[in-house]
Amino acid sequence: MTRPAHHHPKRGYRNPWPSARREGPNGGFLRWMLERRRRPPQPDPHPSALPRVAAPALPDDLGPADIAVTWLGHSTVLLQAGGVTVLTDPVWAARASPVAFAGPRRWVPPPLAIGSLPSVDIILQSHNHYDHFDHAATRLLARRFPEATWCVPLGLAAPVRRLGVRVVRELDWEQGVDIMLPAGPVRVTAVPAQHFSSRGLHDRDRTLWTGFVLRTPAGRVYYAGDTGLHPEFGRIAADHGPFALTVLPIGAYEPRWFMRPVHLNPEDAVTAWQDVATAQAAAHGAPPPPLLGVHWGTYKLTDEPMDEPPRRMRELWRAAGLDEALLWVLAHGETRRVG
Repeated sequence: MTRPAHHHPKRGYRNPWPSARREGPNGGFLRWMLERRRRPPQPDPHPSALPRVAAPALPDDLGPADIAVTWLGHSTVLLQAGGVTVLTDPVWAARASPVAFAGPRRWVPPPLAIGSLPSVDIILQSHNHYDHFDHAATRLLARRFPEATWCVPLGLAAPVRRLGVRVVRELDWEQGVDIMLPAGPVRVTAVPAQHFSSRGLHDRDRTLWTGFVLRTPAGRVYYAGDTGLHPEFGRIAADHGPFALTVLPIGAYEPRWFMRPVHLNPEDAVTAWQDVATAQAAAHGAPPPPLLGVHWGTYKLTDEPMDEPPRRMRELWRAAGLDEALLWVLAHGETRRVG
């Protein structure tokens, strides 16, 4: 059997595209730190400038054809679709870090406690970085929703099970699983993303990273995970669409020479969405889906000001003449309905 291009020939996984080439992890990081000393980043606003819905009121009148999304911060999205409830990359941690006293701290408190979540059917875990894979939250969710199905990329099933999760489906890119729920069957398919994995100093790229496509009773949703700009966005839409909603990261992108291979910036997010919209129209005759922008405003990970990603997204969207109703940059805890 031919080895998939994203499987490293010796061990672990890799990005198969030239766009993923980056400096060695140590040399690139040291260069970044030296540049920051010479040219400090632009100042950040006060955390109070980042909007938050203090007590989200989740919709309770959704019908079998309705979809609603609530942004809970960073890449954590609560998706309610046709009687199915899905959670993406659940992170509630005060710091995206292996230690409690250092590392990127949370700027905006979680708008909804784990104990206040509605019953969750499916949890999508895109990769193992600290700002996406929160061990404490995983333990709490596993206890509160023991029947929920966790969909994870290759290599993450064992770590998730060690945290108490009972039902895990481990997927390679382009593998899917059908999950039978009272509201109807849901198919979850892992799709390519351009990123990397690591949890410590010696496990880089030992586990896979991924995006996901959800086929729910109310429609299809594309969650791109954590990713840089790669050539597969249009192909994903053609093969797995049409999508009712696309969830793309839009933050954590400066300095660009260092972050370009692994994180979309607003310019790249617009390009990725246009690839999806063009392919969706050509392959399915479907209108473009809304773009929900995530992965910004929650943890200070990179050098751009914390409030810059949504501002740049709106400016670029208008400059491109795109329908402003299709760009969703929400407040923490805000809910939006599809359609």
